[in-house]
Amino acid sequence: MTRIFECIHLTKIYKGSEKKALNGVSFRMPSEGILTLLGRNGAGKTTLLRIATTQLLPTEGSVSVLGLDVVKEAKKVRERISVLPQEGRPFPPLTPWDHVYYFLLARGLDRTEARTRAKTVLSELELDEYASTPADRLSGGLRQRILLAMALSTYAELIFLDEPTLGLDAVNQRKIWSIVRDYCKKYGSIVLTTHSLNEAETLSDYIVIINRGRVVAQGSVEELKAMMPYRFRIDVSSGFSKEVLSSYGKVVEVAGRMRVLLDETGAKDLALEAVKKRVSVSVSPTTLEDVFIDLVQEEGVQDEST
Repeated sequence: MTRIFECIHLTKIYKGSEKKALNGVSFRMPSEGILTLLGRNGAGKTTLLRIATTQLLPTEGSVSVLGLDVVKEAKKVRERISVLPQEGRPFPPLTPWDHVYYFLLARGLDRTEARTRAKTVLSELELDEYASTPADRLSGGLRQRILLAMALSTYAELIFLDEPTLGLDAVNQRKIWSIVRDYCKKYGSIVLTTHSLNEAETLSDYIVIINRGRVVAQGSVEELKAMMPYRFRIDVSSGFSKEVLSSYGKVVEVAGRMRVLLDETGAKDLALEAVKKRVSVSVSPTTLEDVFIDLVQEEGVQDEST
């Protein structure tokens, strides 16, 4: 079976810099579906995508896309993938229809098929009512949807989406999630980068977490959650000192509030104590966000100490 996306000891050092933007990154997309790359700003996600989409050469290591080497077989790779780059911008005078239709013509489709696909994808992304409006007269969120429409209209075997819901409101984000998932069922697979942990948890079949240019964890959402010894989190706004909360579990500060990561016994004990104190707390299962924060914070501490 053709391997959809694989990196082997991938390293990238930019000219004039001694820092490794990517440092021995290795992982394999285990099956068709959606693979998400997660990491803090500067972790190396966009560098990895630029290498995978033949825009940048690696310093060491290799990347294969749909069984093709991205360096040795770059032209073949480009013919079979589509990309929504983070730095992409629509051309101001052109309309959404122009962007999608002429993009498909440039990829070799005939006019009839290009018209059909353009009409379909503009409707799916709710851009049809703006189809004749120049891009410079549209909001940032609508302009982002134009770029996504261009990428999805190709029906490529593998699409790379770098922050596809950037600038979109919550309602439109969920609309895009539905379209992306539906695309995978019909046409091909997707490699996604996002800073939305909710987006990653909702969409991903497989996740690779990168920090400081290295892979620190990978697996399905459930596999990553299982790595954390804590099954519950309790958000506390007042009534407890950090020292007291630490006796129940691991304390992290989130938006000015204390969040305690703890096991079932600790969660019950702290919740009962909060009831006694008549203090309001919020109890919920741990999420991918908790796993991510725990991993990259711990990794950061280790890096700084070595």
